[in-house]
Amino acid sequence: MYLLLGICCSSIRAQVNPLPKVPEGRVIRHAAFPSNYVNGRHVDVWLPNQYDSTQKYAVWYVHDGQMLFDSTTTWNKQSWKAAETFQQLIDRNEIEPCIVVGIWNSGSDRHRDYFPQKPFELLKQTVQDSLLKTKRPGGQTIFTGTPQSDLYLLFLTQELKPFIDRTYSTYTDPAHTFIMGSSMGGLISWYAVCEYPKVFGGAACLSTHWPGVFSDKNNPIPGAFFDYLRKHIPSRKTHRFYFDHGTIGLDMMYGPFQKEADAIFLKKKYGKQSYKSEVFVGADHSERAWQKRLSEVVTFMGQEK
Repeated sequence: MYLLLGICCSSIRAQVNPLPKVPEGRVIRHAAFPSNYVNGRHVDVWLPNQYDSTQKYAVWYVHDGQMLFDSTTTWNKQSWKAAETFQQLIDRNEIEPCIVVGIWNSGSDRHRDYFPQKPFELLKQTVQDSLLKTKRPGGQTIFTGTPQSDLYLLFLTQELKPFIDRTYSTYTDPAHTFIMGSSMGGLISWYAVCEYPKVFGGAACLSTHWPGVFSDKNNPIPGAFFDYLRKHIPSRKTHRFYFDHGTIGLDMMYGPFQKEADAIFLKKKYGKQSYKSEVFVGADHSERAWQKRLSEVVTFMGQEK
C-alpha cells in the first residue's frame, strides 16, 4: 500500500480546503503565509479551549499541517485528530498548555523541503545527480529540484516562529518549543533540532522515512543521515527525541535503519528521559496509524526533564 504518494500529490488539491472544524479549541488560519525563502503556504494555528493571552503556552510546530485536524478536509479522509488529543492531555494535566502550529506542505516541493540538505550534500556529485532523477513507483519524479530544507528551516526560524511569538502568547525558549512530523516530516524534524538546537528543544519523528527515496537496496542516503547525526546531535541534557515506526506497508523498510539511529543516540548517552524509540506491530504508514499513537508521543515529549 503506497500511501506516501497520495500525501505528496494530493496535498496540491488540498490547497482549496476550507478551515478545518475541530471539536475542541479553535483553529485560526494564516492563509498563504508568505516567505522569502520557500513557497508560501497556509498555516493553521490551533488554540486550546482555555487559551488566555495573559498566560504563556508551549508551541508545537507540525509539518503536513493540512492533515492534522479534520478528516473531512483531507485527501484520504484521515487526520491526526490533533485537537482532540492535545486538549485531552491538557485537561488531564499530562502536558502543559500549548498551541499547535500546523504548517501545510507545499505540494510538489514537499520532498525537497523536507529532505535534510546537508547530508545530501555529503554525497558525491554523481550520486546526487542520480538521486535527483529517481522516480516514484508510479513513475513521477521524486524531487522537483535539489533539496532546499535549509531554506525551509530559515522560513520556520526566521519568519514563522517570530510571527507566532508576536501574535500569540507563547514561551519562546527551546524547552517549550517542539517540532513534529511523519515520514518525510520525521526527517525534517530531527534535522531541524540538529541545525537549530537553540530554537527547538525536541523532535517527534513518526514513521521516519530513513531511505529518503523508495528503495532500501544499495541506498547511500541513510548512511549520509547517520554520518550527519553522529556529528550534530545536541546535548541530551537539554533536548529530547522520539522515533517510531510500524511494520506494514512503507514502514516495513524502517526497522533496520531505526535500530542504527537508536545506536547513535545511545552512544551519545541519550537515556529514557531524553530518548524513546517504539515499534508498533501491525501499524501502517497512514494518518490513522499516527493518530492512534499521538497521545503517547506528545506525553513523552511534553514531560518535564
